[in-house]
Amino acid sequence: MTTMRAVRAHQRGGPEQLKYESAPRPEPAAGEVLVAVRAASITPGELDWDATWTDSLDGPGHDRTPVIPSHEVSGVVAELGAGVTDFAVGDEVYGLIPFTRDGAAAEYVTVPAAVLAAKPARLDHDSAAAVPLAALTAWQGLVGHAALASGQRVLVQGGAGGVGSFAVQIAAALGARVTTTALPQDREFVTGLGAERVVDYRTERFEDQVADVDVVFDAVGGETQSRSWAVLRPGGTLVSIVQPPDPGARTDATARGVFFVVEPDRAGLEAVTGLIDDGRLTPAVDRVVPLAETRAAYEALAKEHRRGKIVLRVGAGG
Repeated sequence: MTTMRAVRAHQRGGPEQLKYESAPRPEPAAGEVLVAVRAASITPGELDWDATWTDSLDGPGHDRTPVIPSHEVSGVVAELGAGVTDFAVGDEVYGLIPFTRDGAAAEYVTVPAAVLAAKPARLDHDSAAAVPLAALTAWQGLVGHAALASGQRVLVQGGAGGVGSFAVQIAAALGARVTTTALPQDREFVTGLGAERVVDYRTERFEDQVADVDVVFDAVGGETQSRSWAVLRPGGTLVSIVQPPDPGARTDATARGVFFVVEPDRAGLEAVTGLIDDGRLTPAVDRVVPLAETRAAYEALAKEHRRGKIVLRVGAGG
């Protein structure tokens, strides 16, 4: 087989550029694995990232079009590149594909073996595909950047979303006391994830409901982020995945602001896998759609309220 079905964009733009078509099947280079994709997951804003279209994470870079989107993959090892010894053909794997490479909205994708991990035993491929980017973002933010400890208090801004739902669960699994902002219709959902308290962000000001938290995990940005400084305890940490926190908005000079972009990370993913297989972490899947409907799925990301991730069903055995 030299071709495959894939979703590609031949010029930069939004969902309108995505085409479901025949494309060359990739071949794994040294250190890479060819994955037969069973499911993939998509992320808001992905088509706006420079890295989606170029070979650079934070600059103009060189154009890579035509490109294949979707950087969260779950599938089966189909072929090994030279030097790969930690996987075998037939292994079920999942992972976060580096952003400057083609993604998983295709029947096959090549991935550096070093960023893949064994798929959680408790999950099917559809659910596993909803994990890597969102869960690693929450893990790296809470553990790597905020050094969250058991007994601390956490405010998750946007707890019903793809990343926020993992942040609530991971914080609770690590022994933190979790408050989150969400809509009334999501109250039962986020409390089921482990939130002790839920603030309706449309009718309540979280500053009036929460104070002296150790960590704010911000998945919203804008005014919500600026107002979040006020609820931190002295020396607390505001971690944002949206934009760099403005230190000029701090209400306490000892508070710390962090902005980061998630990175592929096998060790972090294996820690997440452990929480999943222990029953302490469950991915939230909003819906599963066929690969041929990828364009509509990206359009929905910008228009619709969701609980969790939108997953693309690619191969059999999801």
